[in-house]
Amino acid sequence: MKTNKLLLPAVLLLALLTAFTFIKPADKGFKPMFDGKTLNGWEGDPKYWRVDSGEIIGEVTPATILKVNTFLIWKGGQPANFELKVSYRISARGNSGVNYRSTRVDSLPYALKGYQQDIDGKDKYNLGYPRYSGQNYEERGRQFLALRGQRVVIDNSQKPRVTDSLGSKEELLKSINYDGWNELHIIAKGNNLKHYLNGKLMSEVTDNDTLNRRFDGLIGVQVHVGPPMKVEYKNFMIKILK
Repeated sequence: MKTNKLLLPAVLLLALLTAFTFIKPADKGFKPMFDGKTLNGWEGDPKYWRVDSGEIIGEVTPATILKVNTFLIWKGGQPANFELKVSYRISARGNSGVNYRSTRVDSLPYALKGYQQDIDGKDKYNLGYPRYSGQNYEERGRQFLALRGQRVVIDNSQKPRVTDSLGSKEELLKSINYDGWNELHIIAKGNNLKHYLNGKLMSEVTDNDTLNRRFDGLIGVQVHVGPPMKVEYKNFMIKILK
């Protein structure tokens, strides 16, 4: 069959345009928080934090068992409304989290108080799956604000009130890679806080507690008291929202 020589470039151009139509502008508007080589712009105890192969590593060894939780704290500001994305991988008995809108605990080095998207390993609680990953936990504050699968509203001096379910335990666990990398995503806007893992909404808090809520603060990552553990973070990015 004879091919029209003018038609072929047009067909190729159409194919390319069609392909790009379906490519999502990856992380448009996000800026890196980590240079991939050093801990410049971060502050923490070097006994527990280092950089290796383009990753932030938090590790507790038998020789460095913790008595209190410790954080690696971002020095790039105290954002209010933002989106944060980071990929993580955690050991089976690990316990970590990403804190935000947090304040320092003056009596302790590298300690934070504030909202946290929780992360735990599949064997931390001997369940064979992460028990708390994706929940909203207020470190050194009101503690459990929304468990995984809960949409809640919090009012002054009241316990969190569950208003909706975000899915069954089994459904939400399918979105978590127990042994490999996961993308953690936080959207904090006004008094609404959403936690995602691998694109799945895991918890949502509307915080109407005017006595305890915060609208800005520090960001940090945690290693937790307990057995030896390791957590790896890469591709740390933030987008400031209006």
